Amino acid sequence: MSNYVKNNLFSSEVIRDLVQDDRVHTSLYTDEALFQEELKRIFSQTWVWVAHESELPEAGSYKTITIGNQPVIVTRDRKKEIHVLLNRCRHRAATVCELHKGKTNSFVCPYHGWSYGLDGSLRAIPHPDSYGDCINKDELPLVRLRTEQYQGMVFATFNNDIEPLNDFLGPAKKWIDLFMKQGAGYPIKVLGEHRFRFPGNWKIQLENTTDAYHFPLVHKSFLSSVDNQTEEQFDFVEGAGFVEDLGNGHSVMVMMPQLVDLEEDLEREIPGRFEALAEALRSEGHEESSVRKIVRAVGGTGFNLNIFPNIACSMSFFRVLQPISVKETEIHHCAIVMDGGPDIANQYRVRLHEHFQGPLGFGTPDDSEAWERVQKGAYAGKDLWIMLNRGLPNEVKTPDGLKSDVSAETGMRAAYRQWKKLMSAE
Repeated sequence: MSNYVKNNLFSSEVIRDLVQDDRVHTSLYTDEALFQEELKRIFSQTWVWVAHESELPEAGSYKTITIGNQPVIVTRDRKKEIHVLLNRCRHRAATVCELHKGKTNSFVCPYHGWSYGLDGSLRAIPHPDSYGDCINKDELPLVRLRTEQYQGMVFATFNNDIEPLNDFLGPAKKWIDLFMKQGAGYPIKVLGEHRFRFPGNWKIQLENTTDAYHFPLVHKSFLSSVDNQTEEQFDFVEGAGFVEDLGNGHSVMVMMPQLVDLEEDLEREIPGRFEALAEALRSEGHEESSVRKIVRAVGGTGFNLNIFPNIACSMSFFRVLQPISVKETEIHHCAIVMDGGPDIANQYRVRLHEHFQGPLGFGTPDDSEAWERVQKGAYAGKDLWIMLNRGLPNEVKTPDGLKSDVSAETGMRAAYRQWKKLMSAE
C-alpha cells in the first residue's frame, strides 16, 4: 500500500484501501506525496473558510491567510463587497501584502511597483512605455476566487463548478445559526486570535473537535481549576449528548444538550460563577430578560461544530486549521465577543477563552501535546491503522445523517468519508 502512495498511483481503489469504514491507514498522517495530493484535491477543490465578516469592518479592511499552501488576501472594497484574491503579483509573482491584517487603499508590489485595487483590479504599472501595446491591464488583475458567505462566515474556493455554499453546508447551517446566538442579540465579532503551530498532521486536529472521549483524561488539569458546578457540567462523556454526521464531512458534538439553544429556558438558575456578572449587568440598567440572555451567551454553546475541512465553531470560539506540511499544522483560535455588547460581559468571555484556549490556558497546551504524540507514534510501524470504530455499534440514521453517543468517533468517520470522496474524484 505504501508503494502505491510513494509512486503517486492515487487510484480510487488505493484511496478506498486507505480509508475504511472503521479505520484509516497511518500513511494519512505521514506520507508527503499524499499530503501534496490533499492540497490539490481537497483544499483547491472545496469550500474553505477564510474569514468572519467582522474581521473586515470597513472599506479597505483586509486580512491575509492561506488556502492549503496558497496565500490569499481577504478584502472589503469601497462598495463593501468582500473579495478573496491570490496574494501574488501578476508580473513576477511577488506577494503584494505581507501584513496579517490592516486597512489600505490599494496593494502595491514591492518588487516593481505594480498596484492593485481592493477588488484586485490592476490600476497602474510604472514606466509603461516599454510595454508598448503588448499588455492590457484589464487582463491582469489579481486572481479572484469564488466567494460566498453564510451568517457572516466567509468561504472561498478555487473550484468554480462546486455546489453553492448553502448546499455544501447543508444541515450544518442550523448549528451555525445556533452558534451565532452567542451574540445575545448583538452581532458576533472576532476580537483577536491566538496563533500557534504543532508538529502534527492537520487531520489530527480536525479529529479533535468532535472527540469527547479524550476530555476527562487530557483536560484533567482544566477540570481541577474550575468550581464543582462547572466540573459537573463538563462531565459529559457518559451524559445525554451525541455526535452527528451532517454530511459533506461536517459533524456536530453535543456535550451539553441543555445549552444547545442559548435562548431556551432562560429562567433556569444562573450558575454561581456568573452571579457577579449578572449583578453587574443589572447595575448597568439591563432588564432581567437581557441579563439572562447575555449571561447565558457568555458561557458559550453546549456543542462543537466541525465544518470540513478547516473551521470549527467550538463552544465559544472559532478554531481554524492551516496545513503547513505533512507533519506541521498552524492553528488560529479566534476569540469572539458581542459587537457593541456590555464591556463587562465581553471581558468575561475573553477571560474564559484565555482560561482554556489561551497560550497560558489549560486546554491548548494539553491538546497540543496529545496531537504531537499522535504524530510521533504514527511513525512507529509501517502498516498499522488508526482506529475509528468507537460508537459504531450504536450508530443510527437521522434525517441529517448518522448519530451515536457523545464519545463516539462518528464525526471522524464523517470527515474521512468526505476525504475519501474528494481524494478519489476523477
